Amino acid sequence: MRESERRSASLAKHLRRALTEAELILWSQLNKRAQQKLRFRRQHPIGPYVADFACIAAKIVVEIDGPTHGSEMAIRHDARRTRYLEQSGWMVLRFNNDDVYRRLGTVLDAIWNAVDQRVRA
Repeated sequence: MRESERRSASLAKHLRRALTEAELILWSQLNKRAQQKLRFRRQHPIGPYVADFACIAAKIVVEIDGPTHGSEMAIRHDARRTRYLEQSGWMVLRFNNDDVYRRLGTVLDAIWNAVDQRVRA
């Protein structure tokens, strides 16, 4: 395991204990469908990065962005991260906290539609 992967695994472990409110809300809903074969993992390391949620079988990453993602530096970092994940075969779905708080049903529909499309492909 490379050093960057070792660091992301350690960070993921820490982040699993410190989910944001929006991440907790979404996790509770994603976890309800865990009895199906398509499970999501929370704070899952992928290379040098940690995905908020990842469905391994469908290769989908779901990111929940809070207010810290609005700075110019954070936007560039997120773009680099998305490029890395997409080049590694992952589909990245990005929502903000407000989407989870106000439009949870729409967020879940988008996630499950993407999962269904990826699994059937």
